[in-house]
Amino acid sequence: MLSQMVRELAICFYLFIFRCFFSIFSLVPLKNKTTFVVSFGDNTQYVYEEICRQHTPTDVVFLCEQKAFPKFKNVEKATTILFEVKYLMNWMKSVYHLATSRHIFIDNYFGFLAAVSFKKEVKCIQLWHASGAMKKFGLEDESIKARTDRAKERFLQVYSKFNQVVVGSDVMAEIFMKSFSLKKENILPTGVPRTDFFYNEEAKQKAIASLLHQHPSLKDKKVILYAPTYRDNELEQFKLVLELDKMARELGQEYRLILRLHPAIVRKDDYAVRYPDFVVDLSSRQYEINELLVAADYLITDYSSIPYDFSLLHKPIIFFTYDLDEYKQQRGVMEGFEESLPGPLVKDTESIIELIQKDRFDLKKVEYYSEKWNQYSKGHSSQNLVSELFVEKSPQTYEQGHYNN
Repeated sequence: MLSQMVRELAICFYLFIFRCFFSIFSLVPLKNKTTFVVSFGDNTQYVYEEICRQHTPTDVVFLCEQKAFPKFKNVEKATTILFEVKYLMNWMKSVYHLATSRHIFIDNYFGFLAAVSFKKEVKCIQLWHASGAMKKFGLEDESIKARTDRAKERFLQVYSKFNQVVVGSDVMAEIFMKSFSLKKENILPTGVPRTDFFYNEEAKQKAIASLLHQHPSLKDKKVILYAPTYRDNELEQFKLVLELDKMARELGQEYRLILRLHPAIVRKDDYAVRYPDFVVDLSSRQYEINELLVAADYLITDYSSIPYDFSLLHKPIIFFTYDLDEYKQQRGVMEGFEESLPGPLVKDTESIIELIQKDRFDLKKVEYYSEKWNQYSKGHSSQNLVSELFVEKSPQTYEQGHYNN
């Protein structure tokens, strides 16, 4: 209880300081400037590249968290700043850009939004980092019940700053409206920008060729990608439940397993050293997850949002949900979670091996799932979004309120 009070006081003090600086910088007139606040970066990258392709007349600023900074630090035509409070001058510059930009793109929950009041000409667009939702988030998150009333009020203040939220489907729009307490007019059905990659054959083949060149052990093998979500209690010390020795023994030389563990995990074993003839550990940010998805023949995951993108490839998906009951209580999953999955749900390694060996997959379920969740993500999502926000629209832009892709 005491630690929660101390945490709340620290947050309130930070937001007070943020509000003071933002108010001062707001006295400066708005610039023809677009600022991205970046936690993940993949959607940001595609939107920025489309801004450049359309020669959109706007200056661009990237305010990056530590993990996203390397991706944008060398972009020549933009300003990139490490947005961390411990770097005071960078932090102040970041607040200045937020107070003087006409367009603000964000890709995650950022608490500082509770402390700002954007001018009426400013648009704040939520790019969110997932195409769909397996687990509950926002106001639907089970863990929010344990937070203070002040924290809950702060969450609502943050969500109220989203002028528009980009979605790839009507079903995701409904989830956003519940999770962020938004209205239909806040929804922007342009499709998810990063999914454009899956419609670009040249880019996909280039990604596969690069991966095989760097990791020749994957050549002529069936590739299994294991990409689980993180558990809050495992960030400091991770325990892999998947039995790699059993998989290596029973799947033999025909297969290779790529591990893509969450980058927030601090400590883990060196599985590639322990199983050099079976495991390739690509948990670092050397490769984008999309590049690994196109190279994979099978995906094993759990409550991650990755299946929404992977389903575009119409390949088998296995849901390794060994802690489902516990996860439901701690974080919560969407209603009808088990029934809506596009692949088998299993709780042990033996079942995974059997599914792969006997090819027990219904790919029609995957195709249906993809159509449902990628309704507007048809290969032109970045173009749709930039045209919607920066280009005057013609009457042909919409058909019955939706985009033509």
